[in-house]
Amino acid sequence: MYCYNGESEKRGKPMKYIKDLRDGERVACIYLCKHRQSAMTKNGKPYDNVILQDKTGVLDGKIWDPNSNGIDDFDDLDYVEVMGDIVTFAGALQLNIKRVRRVDEGEYDPADYLPVSAYNIEEMYRELMGFVNSVQNPYLNRMLNMYFGNEKFAKVFKFSSAAKSVHHGFVGGLLEHTLSVTRLCEYYVKAYSMLNRDLLITAAIMHDIGKTREISAFPMNDYTDDGQLLGHIMIGAEMVHDAAIRIEGFPKKLESELKHCILAHHGEYEYGSPKKPALAEAMALNLADNTDAKMETMKEILDNAGDETGWLGYNRLFESNVRKTSL
Repeated sequence: MYCYNGESEKRGKPMKYIKDLRDGERVACIYLCKHRQSAMTKNGKPYDNVILQDKTGVLDGKIWDPNSNGIDDFDDLDYVEVMGDIVTFAGALQLNIKRVRRVDEGEYDPADYLPVSAYNIEEMYRELMGFVNSVQNPYLNRMLNMYFGNEKFAKVFKFSSAAKSVHHGFVGGLLEHTLSVTRLCEYYVKAYSMLNRDLLITAAIMHDIGKTREISAFPMNDYTDDGQLLGHIMIGAEMVHDAAIRIEGFPKKLESELKHCILAHHGEYEYGSPKKPALAEAMALNLADNTDAKMETMKEILDNAGDETGWLGYNRLFESNVRKTSL
């Protein structure tokens, strides 16, 4: 990704990503337009709200004179070169946009604009397939391979995020989260002998499978109609049923137990769980899912804090003020 800033107007200078922008800078960079919306000031003057994105974050932009000759036509999900000034408004950075040019394919690398897992996606998927192939129950093994052994589904799963926001909201995020939950469940199996490994590992691998249909692919990464109407828990249970009826002789009790694990994996009604855990495997899955989601959320908070060593302020997800460890 390239741009120029106030220090130099020579094109080809490596850009500053959104996370590195500072108040008072003048920048001219290529960004992804995540959203554009027309609005009116209190005085009745038209302006445009623009949300810009790169792989490090999003930036609120304002076009105060949308009819200016320097403002080209562009729309949501276009890549645009914008020139303007970084200011601080209401405690957050904002870009006052002076000029916009929609850029052509080849002027940008999409990888610069989409947040991506820090881990190798293909290596993670190979490890996940190792868990898939370790499941001994023939019905569960076949169900897992119907999805994860399917090249088309695998491509979608690898590219999916685990959330619109909060945790693992990046390309490969669903895979990274699923693998972490599965690893934790493997530990639980070794620590607690009453757990049925095949059921728990299958449930761990499939617990968020509905997110492939709940959340649209990047760069949108937003809720689909089914995501809004049903949610990933319900979608996931349906996907289990859709596969089970295609596998001759799939035991109804086993199908119900697997669906229960998925329906109960958020643990509490107030967290969107249709059922509370009634099986040991469902409880183990809930604990693993909650552990990975919260630890990743904390990691992202601390990473975004940069070099800040003081208290970071109240966080509504943890209902606590947090900071980095002193050591």
